[in-house]
Amino acid sequence: MIRYHITDRRALGSTSALIGRIARNDAEGVDLVQVREKDLQARELCALVAEALRACRRARVVVNTRVDVALACGAHGAHLPADSPPASVWRPLTPPGFLIGVSCHNLAELKAAEAGGADYALFAPVFKPLSKEDAREPHGLAGLRAACAAVRIPVYALSGITVENAQLCVEAGAAGVAGITLFQS
Repeated sequence: MIRYHITDRRALGSTSALIGRIARNDAEGVDLVQVREKDLQARELCALVAEALRACRRARVVVNTRVDVALACGAHGAHLPADSPPASVWRPLTPPGFLIGVSCHNLAELKAAEAGGADYALFAPVFKPLSKEDAREPHGLAGLRAACAAVRIPVYALSGITVENAQLCVEAGAAGVAGITLFQS
């Protein structure tokens, strides 16, 4: 099961607390860390990504939305919103092995992400989110199962993922689980 930590430094109280959590999660076997600090300007985001990269010995670090920052910092990839240009647009600008993931909320977005060359997709909401409000109806395990069956790229379950339901997501076909609360609490 792939474990995918999505960051939220404000929930932890500081950047230093976040870096400590990233290092701990890396040591405990987290596979991917998405630096998702939407409020930071490029310079501050670059500094945080550089710290995250130094904190990780095994986990790969991807940057939310900012392909430019990911490339400038030497991150392992970028994670894009569903309405972004497809991964195929970014591939000529990225080095071999650069990961590009896409957030997806329905089957059409999943299929578009796969057709556009994404390496993986986050599929949400599977359950009611723990870290924020979301008006969308959760897909549940049946929706996750259908989503995973609809594409060949790895799908990671997101939203409301807990230690108790993570294995159920994998049994439904997810390649792994992603979250903020799961990895920061």
